[in-house]
Amino acid sequence: EVESTFKQHVDRCAEIMQPHLGIDIRSLLYPELEETETASNQLQQTSFTQSALFITEYALAQLFLSWGVSPEAMIGHSIGEYVAATIADVFSLEDALKIVAKRGQLMQQVPRGSMLAIKLPEKDVQQLLDGNELYRECLQIAVINSTESCVDSGTNQAVAVLEKQLSSQEVECRQLHTSHAFHSVMMEPILEAFSEVFKTVKLNSPSIRFISNVTGDWITQQQATNPDYWCQHLRKTVRFSDGISQLIEQFEGVFLEVGPG
Repeated sequence: EVESTFKQHVDRCAEIMQPHLGIDIRSLLYPELEETETASNQLQQTSFTQSALFITEYALAQLFLSWGVSPEAMIGHSIGEYVAATIADVFSLEDALKIVAKRGQLMQQVPRGSMLAIKLPEKDVQQLLDGNELYRECLQIAVINSTESCVDSGTNQAVAVLEKQLSSQEVECRQLHTSHAFHSVMMEPILEAFSEVFKTVKLNSPSIRFISNVTGDWITQQQATNPDYWCQHLRKTVRFSDGISQLIEQFEGVFLEVGPG
């Protein structure tokens, strides 16, 4: 309503994405009052959530850039890495929007799953998973957000059992508002179809350095321009904590969160 630059970029993204999504995503992001609940429910669906996050983050980044606030380095969080890569010219905006829409749609097609945020370090969570056959087969660490917190991802049943076990041990945990088990073995069936999308896009070397979620280290030119990297990015653990540690060690400057939160 008050930032014309932000609005301009949301409008442009929504128009480019409409043929890929089959919906004007602005109707979910900025619904009429009587449509708020319906829009909110639809935004929980992976096929729309991914696109909504990308558009909000991209438009916000463009707003900061228009104010002269330019990034010296970037880190994304899962879908946020696509925004970082787009700002760094790895993808054109049109290609990024096409990939993100397809990514969300493919994720929507796999069986539903759950994600559980756990207030424990990675090694403790991994030990927990290794010690139980159900967990070993159906769960994995999807995200390492800090040295003291992780997110597990997998089947609804396995997550429910783990949540019950942790609660009985008074370990802080909560299920996330997601429809699917991201960054887990449940994503395997869509990797081949996802790699096909990359045959229609051009990948360029990054013009601004950013951290890889897959390695927790600076992305290399070879990774950024390899379709297989982006498939692994969809499947592998988000090593966000390692990435932040890397930045804290190597980077002098201001950290700015660019997202809907």
